[in-house]
Amino acid sequence: MANKIPRVPVREQNPAQRAANFEEVCYGYNANEAMLEATRCLDCKNPRCVTACPVGIKIPRFIERLKEGDFSAAADIIAEDSSLPSICGRVCPQETQCEGSCILGIKGEAVAIGKLERFIGDWQLEHRTAEHAAPATNGHRVAVVGSGPSSLACASDLAKMGYKVDVFEALHELGGVLVYGIPEFRLPKQAIVRKEIEAVRRLGVTFETDVVVGRTVTVDSLLDDEGYDAVFIGSGAGLPRFMGIEGENLNGVFSANEFLTRANLMRAYDNESDTPIYVGRRVVVVGGGNVAMDAVRTAKRLGADATIVYRRSETELPARREEVHHAKEEGIEFRMLTNPTRIIGDERGWVREINCVRMELGEPDESGRRSPVEVAGSDFRIECDAVIMALGTLPNPLIASTTSGLETTRRGCIAADADGRTTREGVFAGGDTVTGAATVILAMGAGRRAAKAIDEYVKAKNAKQ
Repeated sequence: MANKIPRVPVREQNPAQRAANFEEVCYGYNANEAMLEATRCLDCKNPRCVTACPVGIKIPRFIERLKEGDFSAAADIIAEDSSLPSICGRVCPQETQCEGSCILGIKGEAVAIGKLERFIGDWQLEHRTAEHAAPATNGHRVAVVGSGPSSLACASDLAKMGYKVDVFEALHELGGVLVYGIPEFRLPKQAIVRKEIEAVRRLGVTFETDVVVGRTVTVDSLLDDEGYDAVFIGSGAGLPRFMGIEGENLNGVFSANEFLTRANLMRAYDNESDTPIYVGRRVVVVGGGNVAMDAVRTAKRLGADATIVYRRSETELPARREEVHHAKEEGIEFRMLTNPTRIIGDERGWVREINCVRMELGEPDESGRRSPVEVAGSDFRIECDAVIMALGTLPNPLIASTTSGLETTRRGCIAADADGRTTREGVFAGGDTVTGAATVILAMGAGRRAAKAIDEYVKAKNAKQ
C-alpha cells in the first residue's frame, strides 16, 4: 500500500562544506524521486492538507498529476491558487500546515508536499519561459504598495481578473522580505525569486522601484490624484525590535533585519561588494525564530563562531524544525534557557561580551508557551565580538502616518479585517503590515483574500455610478 512506502529522502549539500558557502542547502527532488514520493499520497476524500494550506492549493489534485508524470497539468493546478510555488516549496512551514495535517503523519511520515510543490515550481520556471499574453483589461487600476509575498499574490490575482496593477517598491530590488530577509542558501535570488516575479510581470503587472510611499507619493495621492480605484498595502514589517538593555548602542550590535539586508540584498558576503559587514570571530544571536536561524547561519558562513541564545527551551523554539536541524549540522551552538541582561563593551566602544542569566520555565503565558523565569544568582558571560537581535519586527509607521483615515492597532500594525479592508475606503492591507512578522504563505493568503475583496469593492462602487 502507498502508506507503507517510506518518505523519499531529500539530497542536501554536505554540512561541513555548506557552512562555508552561500549555495543552496537543499537540492530538492529530481523527476524520479518526485514521482515516487507522489505515490505515497492517499488522495483523501476530505483532504485536510488543503484546509491547512493558507492559500488553499488543491494538493491531492496536483500530486496525482505529478505521479502520472504530467508536470504541466500539475503546474496549472498549483497556479490556480499560488503564484510563487518555487518560493513556497522552499520556505513555507509545511510541517505545521499541509504536512502537519497529512493523515500519513499520524503514525509515520507525512507526504513531502513542500518538496513536491518545489519540484513542480522549479520545473515550471525551467520549461515555461515563453511570454504569455496578459489577460484582457477590465478598465480599472489598482496600486500595490510593496513587492513582497502578500503584494505579489494580490497583484497576480488582480491581474488575472483584468485589473491594471502597478506595484511600488521602496528598495532598488523587487521581492521584499524574499530578497532582503531570507538568505541565498535557503532561497536563491537570481534562480528563483526573480524568475517568479517575472512570471507575475508577464500577467501585465508593472513594477516601479525606489518609490517610498509616504514620501515619494502617498496613498492619498494615489487615490485622489492618480485615479487608482483601490490601493493594497503590503509593505511588510521592517521595523526591528530591541530588548532595551544596557549596551545595545555599542558598535557590533545589529538588528537581524539590518544584518540580513546587508548580507542578502546587498551581497555583503561577496568580497567584490561595496557593502561591508562585520561579524568578528564570535557572534551571539538573540532569538529563536526563523530569522534568528537565518542570521546565525549567515554569521557562520561569514567565518564566525556563532551561538543562539534563547530564553526558553528547545521545545519552545518557534523556528522550523528543518532550520534548527540544519543549524546544528553546521556547528551552531544553542544556549537554551538563557536571557541577556547587559552587553559589555571595551574601551573603544565595541562589543566585548554579553552578560546573561539562566532561566527556568514557569506557567504558560497567553500564547500557551510556558513563561521563562529568571534563576536568581545565575549570571554568567559569553565572550563575543557582535550581537544580533532577532526579536521580531513591526511595520514602519510611515505609510499609516501619511494616510488620512487609516487606523492602526496598539502594536502599530494597520487595522484591517480578515479580507484586508481598512478604515479608509478604497484602501486594503495584508501580510506582515497587518499581523506583524509572520510567514510567507500567510502573507500570500492575506494578499489573495484582499484581491477578492478589492474586486468586490470596485464592482460595487461601479454599480452605484
